[in-house]
Amino acid sequence: MKTTRRIAALTFTLTILFCLALPVCAFSGTSARAAILIEASTRGVIYESNADARLPMASTTKIMTALCAIESRPLTDKITIPHDAVGVEGSSIYLREGEVLTVEDLLYAVMLASANDAATALAIAVSGSVDAFAELMNARARSLGLENTHFTNPHGLDNEEHYTSARDLATVTAAALENETFRTIASTYKHTIPAADGGVRVLINHNKLLRFSDDVIGVKTGFTKRSGRCLVTAAERGGVTVIAVTLSDPDDWRDHTAMLEHGLDAYTAYTLAEPGSLAFPVPVTGGEGGDCFVIAKTANRCRYAFPPARPNRSASSSSTVSCSRPYAAAT
Repeated sequence: MKTTRRIAALTFTLTILFCLALPVCAFSGTSARAAILIEASTRGVIYESNADARLPMASTTKIMTALCAIESRPLTDKITIPHDAVGVEGSSIYLREGEVLTVEDLLYAVMLASANDAATALAIAVSGSVDAFAELMNARARSLGLENTHFTNPHGLDNEEHYTSARDLATVTAAALENETFRTIASTYKHTIPAADGGVRVLINHNKLLRFSDDVIGVKTGFTKRSGRCLVTAAERGGVTVIAVTLSDPDDWRDHTAMLEHGLDAYTAYTLAEPGSLAFPVPVTGGEGGDCFVIAKTANRCRYAFPPARPNRSASSSSTVSCSRPYAAAT
């Protein structure tokens, strides 16, 4: 009997150790209608389920809203709140007609408090109307190569022609996170902006994972009765950034916790070049006085995230690595 118990205990211990060693034991799928998990820099897919289905996205729409606003107007621009941005249905910071806030203030309201009135105010400030801003959002979607996304508004309230897919939403998020302003705002848990009465509005991020993990860097929650619970999260560890998307997921917080951990364990980042570590002479055409050239040096650290080697395949691989601002030129 004792021997049997010892064998059972040993088997149980080995099973636990095996599961700890293999992330797949901790993640076996989601309860979402559609989901995807990607590595941000390579766009490599770690997990997907029904990822190309066209579905409503609720307030995760505001990822694109914020990106378009950041790319269109300086953060310090002052916006006078128009009548059409007051009393918008759903989540709100209760803007008053005529009050003045900066683009940055409104962006924090959009991304942390999920304020539909702030999203509308930004849309009108950028494009003159909600419809014109939706056209800008759709143009940006086309520039990212999205095939299953269409916007009709900046806030995500239900509309039959307002939809995305889990894959497209992950692509939008990856592009947005490359923008430092967006990244800073999306990763902020608490922020204050001016209130119309001279006080302050305290904005708390709806993404509660920011409170529980230092790895989490955003991104956006969403919900309507039609869309169900929608969630986009991202986490970063050791130079690896992963993005998780679920659409219509009743157990999204639990699913995202498991997805992010699974994704961070699936990739390893390697530094390929330090700032200034690589230098190349680059010829200059049209220069005076004979041969002219500049010295191009790596301007920043270049890192690349690699997935683990697959069974029956060589561990080595060949990839084209693109780094933001890779070179700085000096004569």
